[in-house]
Amino acid sequence: MLLTKLITGMKTKQHTDIQSALRNKLIRREAELGGQLFGTIPKGHRREFFCLDSHTWIWHEDWIDQYGAMQTTTTRYEMRANGVLKSQNGSGYKTITSSEAKNLRRAIELYKEQVLNFLYEN
Repeated sequence: MLLTKLITGMKTKQHTDIQSALRNKLIRREAELGGQLFGTIPKGHRREFFCLDSHTWIWHEDWIDQYGAMQTTTTRYEMRANGVLKSQNGSGYKTITSSEAKNLRRAIELYKEQVLNFLYEN
């Protein structure tokens, strides 16, 4: 009995680890595709745009500046029933403007189209 429980537990953990690794790999690939939506990425820059979960979108960009220092910008969009909240680089959340909401909506539409067409071949 104990051996059976141990084996079952190991299989469950292994399955969970595999699922987690696959999910992380897919998110990274989606982020890469999403980052390409807004034009050419300058040399030395990394840009990502992706859906983290059912209500969170992330825009991330990092690069080495002219002085050799790493620069990073991360914008987190939280979809709420009463609007979209935005936080940049860990600052407090603020409601976005209607213009920014319109741009975000268009980016999400493009993202979904790209991801479905190039990653999941729909």
